[in-house]
Amino acid sequence: MKNPSQKPRPTLRIAIHNRQRSIRVSLPALQDFATLALTHCLKIPGQKGSDLENVTEIDVILVSNRRMAELHRRFLDLPGPTDVITFQHGEIFISVETARNHARRYQNSVADELRLYIAHGLLHLRGFDDKTSAGAAKMERLQRKLVREVAKIASR
Repeated sequence: MKNPSQKPRPTLRIAIHNRQRSIRVSLPALQDFATLALTHCLKIPGQKGSDLENVTEIDVILVSNRRMAELHRRFLDLPGPTDVITFQHGEIFISVETARNHARRYQNSVADELRLYIAHGLLHLRGFDDKTSAGAAKMERLQRKLVREVAKIASR
């Protein structure tokens, strides 16, 4: 039985925003994936202090390597671009150029890389961390499982 004093959780929304122009992406397909991935991610037991409990909207912002390098330097004091940066207030920045480079390297599609990065960002918001090798391995397993499970649902 639910506690009558508990307020219902507001609906959590996720939106994809394309802020880069060099690589074409299918925003409707990514939006569909992100919506399903968010629903599925909420079913994963979160870590203590999960940021998904404190936000009502998640923005996934697709950016260029140049913009990602600026964010990487400004917020993490690290040089060059990275694939994903997640902010606890609900923003996930993804470098589409890095996704393309990794797709070539790992013989994957850009769309598959972007789905992995969305899953990765959602897991960060769920409280998972990849600062240690054990944490990184756990996140990689969870993000691949999340992508597989969403693909199963989407193919029905």
